[in-house]
Amino acid sequence: MGGMPLTDLPWWRWRARIRSALHMLSDPAFQQEAWLGGPGGYGDATDAVYRLVEDTWLDRWSAEKYVGTIFRDSAEAVAVDAVVLRVLRILHEVGADAPATGYLGHRDWPDAVRSAREAHVRMAAADGDDPDLPPAPLEALHLLTRVS
Repeated sequence: MGGMPLTDLPWWRWRARIRSALHMLSDPAFQQEAWLGGPGGYGDATDAVYRLVEDTWLDRWSAEKYVGTIFRDSAEAVAVDAVVLRVLRILHEVGADAPATGYLGHRDWPDAVRSAREAHVRMAAADGDDPDLPPAPLEALHLLTRVS
């Protein structure tokens, strides 16, 4: 997240957390390596889902509410809403504390990954970032979003 400054939006810290979640949810290779037995430091699938919705209540209302504060335009909001609907449906079916295998093995997971990829690419491009770089560990997100 080093291209265009995220801080040009009022709630840029929330944007950074949502982008982090989308990045992890959109990368099957990362999921295999980090969530199914790789190194720690990234959180698990449930952490990514909660990072997507926790501050914003996107599980309660549309991302459209945040255009101009978290999202740059309606296209970003629509893309994020699609991800939220897909991953929350899976979370409710596999359980909030399910291991990564519960998510990755779910019949609808490939659609959730494709949806997350679309939203991730859209938001990364708008911020001037390369969407194909590997996800950053949560410590990097913490350093980026800490309050000085």
